[in-house]
Amino acid sequence: MYQAVRARLRALMCRARSARRDAGMVTSEYAMGIVAAVAFAVVLYKVVTSGPVSTALRNIVQQALDGRM
Repeated sequence: MYQAVRARLRALMCRARSARRDAGMVTSEYAMGIVAAVAFAVVLYKVVTSGPVSTALRNIVQQALDGRM
């Protein structure tokens, strides 16, 4: 019985070690997601602050504030 308990405990320890090794992969995936989100935000900012888009957005907001549609 002692050997069975010891074997089971050893198997559980191996699973715990392998789970810890994968934890770094999850962190790097989050980091890549954040980098991609920031890059998308920069591109979106550049588009929204460009001349024609900025003018169109300003006209839409102005019409909404004036109550005209």
